[in-house]
Amino acid sequence: MVEPISFIDEIKMMISRRDYHLTFHARARMFERRISNRDLVDLIMNGEIIEEYPDREPCPAVLILGFVSDRQCHAVVACCMDHLRIITVYWPDEERWINHCLRKNE
Repeated sequence: MVEPISFIDEIKMMISRRDYHLTFHARARMFERRISNRDLVDLIMNGEIIEEYPDREPCPAVLILGFVSDRQCHAVVACCMDHLRIITVYWPDEERWINHCLRKNE
């Protein structure tokens, strides 16, 4: 029996095929935070999903925790039918996150 492909594996396949698009917002946040495209690809390829947003429109999305220059970083990506859409990339705020992977109750 063939194992179904996991969501993170599907995301990584899209990244490796370069089937992804950066939103204007993501590009602007990457620029202001000095996160390169290579940093983003490494973050996603080596990261882990810490939250899922299956009802997000127009495509289901996830929050990925990874590293950029040994610093924890988050990326929100939407998994559309034929491409991955990078929504935003940011440094998690310690006031809002526990160990950068669990939201504090707000």
